[in-house]
Amino acid sequence: MRLTSKKETLVLLIGDIILFYVAIWLTLVVRNAELPAWSLFSQFFVSFAFIFALWVFVFYIADLYGKHTSIFRRKLSRVIFNAQLVNSFVAVVFFYFIPYFGVTPKTLLFVDLFISFLLIFIWRSLIVPKLYLNVSEKIYFACSGQEVDEIKEEIKNNPYYNIKIASEIDFKNIKNSGITSIVVDLYDKDIDLALKNFYSLIFSGIRFIPVTSLYEELFDREPVTSLKEQWFLEKISNRPKPIYDALKRLMDMGIASFLGLFSLIFYPFVYVAIKLEDGGPIFISQERIGKDNKIVRTYKFRSMSNNVTDLNSESNKTNRITRVGNFLRKTRIDEVPQLWAVVKGDMSLIGPRPELPSGVGYYQEEIPYYNIRHIIKPGLSGWAQIYGEHPHHGLDVGSTLNKFSYDLYYIKNRSFWLDLSITLKTIKILLMRKGE
Repeated sequence: MRLTSKKETLVLLIGDIILFYVAIWLTLVVRNAELPAWSLFSQFFVSFAFIFALWVFVFYIADLYGKHTSIFRRKLSRVIFNAQLVNSFVAVVFFYFIPYFGVTPKTLLFVDLFISFLLIFIWRSLIVPKLYLNVSEKIYFACSGQEVDEIKEEIKNNPYYNIKIASEIDFKNIKNSGITSIVVDLYDKDIDLALKNFYSLIFSGIRFIPVTSLYEELFDREPVTSLKEQWFLEKISNRPKPIYDALKRLMDMGIASFLGLFSLIFYPFVYVAIKLEDGGPIFISQERIGKDNKIVRTYKFRSMSNNVTDLNSESNKTNRITRVGNFLRKTRIDEVPQLWAVVKGDMSLIGPRPELPSGVGYYQEEIPYYNIRHIIKPGLSGWAQIYGEHPHHGLDVGSTLNKFSYDLYYIKNRSFWLDLSITLKTIKILLMRKGE
């Protein structure tokens, strides 16, 4: 069972494309003060087809097709506006610098962008929330804990899910209770007794949802503190995926080699900037934990005053980001030398970030199953880098636990399409100059 409807993305996509074309039609009406002839409209229909495909691509990067799109209404206008700014640039480049179709809309283009923004905003903020794309549910939680509380809070605060939470269950009158699903913790030590009581409900049409699956569905991460060894045996595997592994390695080699060679342009400028600021070394070299707990050596442009590898040391507490280092971190230029570790095969473009041995040793004692993140190659970017919290230059169990929950999600669900999604979202982060 899924609480978020797969058809929502399709509805949003079709609605957006239709409104893009409606915006063109209205733009022609406004521009010519009359209904446009089909011959005129068809000319723009064909010319804008490719650019609309690019606009949808921009919307995807902006996460406008994410499953929580309808929830964040306060942010929706800003997200759409920013996406349309990018779309404006794309349209100008396409029509003015690639004169393939012989159409240069000029004023029409900017009127169309304004009208399409209004139509998309009205569609997304006023119409979509009233469509109730998700099936109405009434859920009873036959379990408790921190993750259960998070789930209940998410459901209560977001009517998007169209879910009611039952406070109690009447086994004798279950058919009249309206309850459609029961959430259970399959890894609870007392689950056997509970399952005996629930077995008869199967014939009442009741569905049972593992709390771990529901948590993953809502948050795109795993409930770390609720997991047991059984979950890892069922869900996590390091068995080779021949097609995926070969394609991933091919992409790593091709993209990392190209970007690595291109990035050589930055090396002289970084060298001069670092030397002018404090005269220190341009690179730092560190040992990190890689796949199968093997040590891999990584190189980065130095962004802090000292190269400290022991996160427990006093010197780490006084280590500071330099002014040049602050810029390098925000632009992610400090990570550029790690591209050669990807080419070598020690790292991948996408995967959990490699940690220092001192940090790994500490977190293995504090976070259950933390070592499982080393079952695959570490990466330059990952699911946790996009959505997770990040400890800053020290030991932080809370932030690392949050980040680990996203790492687990990636390890469990890794695929070509998830890697592509992470790549696109990483591009958005780079363009917005968000650094750790």
